[in-house]
Amino acid sequence: MMKKNIFNLILLIIIPTAMLSQVAKEVNPPDFIKTITFNSNTTQGQLPILKLGETLGLEFDALTADEEDFYYVIEHFEFDWTPSSLVKAEYIKGLDNQRILTYENSFNTYQIYSHYNLTIPNTQTLALLKSGNYMISIYDDYDELMFSRKFMIYEDIANVGVSIKRSRDVKLISEKQSVDMVISTDGMNLNNPLETIKTLIIQNNNLNTTISNLKPQYTLGNELIYRYDTESAFWGGNEYWNYENKDVRAANVGVQFIELKDVYNNYLYTNISRKDKPYTYNPDINGNFLVTAIDSENVDVEADYTMVHFSLLQDEIKNKDIHIYGNFNAFAIDPLTKMEYNSERQRYEKVLLLKQGFYNYKYVVVDRASGAIDEGAISGNFWQTENNYKVLVYYKDLGSRYDRLIGYGEASSTNISN
Repeated sequence: MMKKNIFNLILLIIIPTAMLSQVAKEVNPPDFIKTITFNSNTTQGQLPILKLGETLGLEFDALTADEEDFYYVIEHFEFDWTPSSLVKAEYIKGLDNQRILTYENSFNTYQIYSHYNLTIPNTQTLALLKSGNYMISIYDDYDELMFSRKFMIYEDIANVGVSIKRSRDVKLISEKQSVDMVISTDGMNLNNPLETIKTLIIQNNNLNTTISNLKPQYTLGNELIYRYDTESAFWGGNEYWNYENKDVRAANVGVQFIELKDVYNNYLYTNISRKDKPYTYNPDINGNFLVTAIDSENVDVEADYTMVHFSLLQDEIKNKDIHIYGNFNAFAIDPLTKMEYNSERQRYEKVLLLKQGFYNYKYVVVDRASGAIDEGAISGNFWQTENNYKVLVYYKDLGSRYDRLIGYGEASSTNISN
């Protein structure tokens, strides 16, 4: 009996510890929640990286007529997205787990929805006090998790210089882009930077393809220098396809024709594979989207939802799936984005319900067995592609209890050089 009690006590200690070490992942919303956007210092819909003290704004639509109640919870994480050891009172001034009070119902739209708007700080959550990684989770009245999204808060301590180069690997020089970094601080000594400094490189706000935790190769005075040959290289990809349907009654950019059923249906021009074709410059917004609607004073509630018909002229690929990919759902791969093969028309097809606006998208191939995503299988990879790169610098000094985010840098490959 004594041995059994000791064993149970060990389980009670080990299991919570194992749970605490789990890596946090974003949860995608159910089909009735759409158009999750951040409206902070970054462009609408993108991954929010805020300076400490800046306002965080989160918006989304619920496609029901029930005016449901939703609640938000905010959690702090380490660099690797395991929970930090900080208690909530150390990183939040005030309270979370509060109801979202601001919402409006749609006006003069075929699709009925309620638009929710959360701003932090507010009367309940007065401030976020620490830098680092955060997750905001939205729950319904029954305490069921609806969705979660990551965001970051940084302190402007380190200067982060970012430059984009062509790949130093001759075999991939026409397909990859490499990121060089220089990190420096004026008034802060970085103790043992090989152990205490961590970096994260993000291409086009997509957390699926990040390169993390590269170590500085050289130290020059107070500068940490990163000039890797292959470790900091990303596939160049291609410019995103795009369409715009700000006027649901008339064909616009990328829209071939329109049909009104229960809601408006927008049929896009059929896309083709660009993998083996020459690179063509076509300005995009790097996978992002922007809600727009003509003759509307408030697009939050006056923009309608449309059924958007995507099609890709492509032979069927065995043991692999093709998904529609973009920031309209935070680059998630889920059943809603999986295309179906039409053998009669010899093309992949998919219909998505999306809010009016300007959307970037591409097609990616996903291996059914491994889940590996190949972004270049349909679009190709080109060194000329314009991509956005963000670099985050984390610092955890000896004895510190959490990873501080001390620097943020950004660059575009429009200025790429050899």
